[in-house]
Amino acid sequence: MNTLLFIYNANSGTLNTIFDVGHKIFSPSTYQCNLCALTFDTFSENKQWKEFRDHSNLNMAFYHIDEFKKDFPNEYFEYPTILKQDDEQITVFLDKEEIDNLKTIELLINELKNRILKFN
Repeated sequence: MNTLLFIYNANSGTLNTIFDVGHKIFSPSTYQCNLCALTFDTFSENKQWKEFRDHSNLNMAFYHIDEFKKDFPNEYFEYPTILKQDDEQITVFLDKEEIDNLKTIELLINELKNRILKFN
């Protein structure tokens, strides 16, 4: 496996970040990016997620929708999503529905580990 691409259901930029933080605080049940909610606390990256990333031997790349569309203009997916990129081929690793069903960062990390074992 070459790289896992994590695409958040959000756009980049300071104003979007401020809006997202506000949304997480005032209406978390309607927040549209469970991948963001799992991997980030209100103001910073989730410590358990950061530790997993730092100690993993996986190649990971992280995108907001606008950044992903700029780098991959011919690809379309439902967001958030986690994709697997092998050379020039991109396939879905975890889709929106699967990500939305994960309720804790532990479940996300375990699901990634299990699927990586399955693909290797």
